[in-house]
Amino acid sequence: MGLFTDFRFSAKEDKLNVYGIHVYQKGKVWGEHRFRSNDRENLYSASKTFASVGVGIGEAEGLFQLGDKVLDFFPEYRNIAQPGSEKITIKHLLQMSSGHRSEDFDQYNKRDRGELFFVGKMEKEPGTTFFYEDLCSYMLGRIIEKVSGSTMHEYLKSRLFEKLDIENPQWHTCQLGHTSCSGGLYLTTEEFSRIGITLLHEGVYKGREIIPADYVSRMHSEWVDTISKNDAETKNGYGYQVWNCTQTNTFRADGMYGQLCVVLTDYNAVVTVTGHNESNHKDILRAIWRDILPKIL
Repeated sequence: MGLFTDFRFSAKEDKLNVYGIHVYQKGKVWGEHRFRSNDRENLYSASKTFASVGVGIGEAEGLFQLGDKVLDFFPEYRNIAQPGSEKITIKHLLQMSSGHRSEDFDQYNKRDRGELFFVGKMEKEPGTTFFYEDLCSYMLGRIIEKVSGSTMHEYLKSRLFEKLDIENPQWHTCQLGHTSCSGGLYLTTEEFSRIGITLLHEGVYKGREIIPADYVSRMHSEWVDTISKNDAETKNGYGYQVWNCTQTNTFRADGMYGQLCVVLTDYNAVVTVTGHNESNHKDILRAIWRDILPKIL
């Protein structure tokens, strides 16, 4: 029986609406199955993982430390910043623990998103409570831009995308021209898999270190508590813009509708999916556990 036979059946029976699946293990591609044309797709929130990688590279270049206060990079917002926001660090952005508890998406294209971040009400002490906030990811890009003079997209072209053999990927910007970071990066399923393969190999791709190994380790070991979330696959903790999975020693980039790059360290494997599942895209993960993992033991 083929690697994808059971998964293809589940995709049809459960209406998972998967576009493509790619499996890599032990240094080779086991296979890829297409359910539709091999187009570059919006990775939605899986784009956040690429922004995190940009932060790891920037840290290694000595541009900042993760304990640095976010507001210190933006003196232009100091007069409007809510009391308590001066305590927010880069690490808090990475772990979605800014202290905010709400986000006004309706204002995104009406106001400077940096301003929106700092005027957000501080309801918790930074670092104590998880709240999934797109502006946290966005501000990571703004920090990279402040210290490097390049947008996150431009910063990662030579440092990441070219080294992953990904040519000129599209990445949305806000109305002011800053890289969205929270979403809007477009890649094919196989191109998307390359970030997972790099993370699986502790930052190394095709024999060359791209992301510092220490940062990769921290990405998927320093978790914040997400037990309040409503799905088993989101209750296990959130790292540096990656989710901890129910499978042991497994973490993922995760975007709306089923853009998933799953790093399974115990299997020495990466399973990558793109799709458009509007009901519950975590069901795709459960199909991977049930239909793919037994075949790659």
